[in-house]
Amino acid sequence: MTKGILGKKVGMTQIFTETGELIPVTVVEAAANVVLQVKTVATDGYEAVQVGFDDKREVLSNKPAKGHVAKANTAPKRFIREFKNIEGLEVGAELTVEQFEAGDVVDITGTTKGKGFQGVIKRYGQSRGPMSHGSRYHRRPGSMGPVAPNRVFKNKRLAGRMGGNRVTVQNLVVVQVVPEKNVILVKGNIPGAKKSLITVKSAIKAK
Repeated sequence: MTKGILGKKVGMTQIFTETGELIPVTVVEAAANVVLQVKTVATDGYEAVQVGFDDKREVLSNKPAKGHVAKANTAPKRFIREFKNIEGLEVGAELTVEQFEAGDVVDITGTTKGKGFQGVIKRYGQSRGPMSHGSRYHRRPGSMGPVAPNRVFKNKRLAGRMGGNRVTVQNLVVVQVVPEKNVILVKGNIPGAKKSLITVKSAIKAK
């Protein structure tokens, strides 16, 4: 059965194993998620579990949102997402970090840091021209294409907005789970800035 939870990225640190090996880990804080709705084929056309995370003040929520969460006897949520292939849950149930354990393989989804408008060297790793005098070609995007047809083809790598994309990193290993602090320690780095929303779920390509 698929496991899943919403959390926030806290930052990176490191821990040592019993053998003295240093492991870089990312700390994900995942307070209890509340099941707000269970979708079925009969009512919605597909099966999924809708989960809410991170309470917000009632004054920031509108009447429909308050009515929606009232069915689960919980406060309005800042983030609402859906998980598929999770069974056996009812409205009002809670998902906690205790469903995960050390050694689990997970996929983590987050939104990468926005870098603003960047050139092709930073955006795509393109090589630059000679920087000596007389070159007149330093950090440009290069040829726009052939003479005929006389246009720029789609997918030509040019300067533009970089970052701010939804990215999933697959097959990350859970190193440690700390239930009393609602924390999961994952080996390696994950996408997103600190305090950004993170989705943790069972890996779909785990070996």
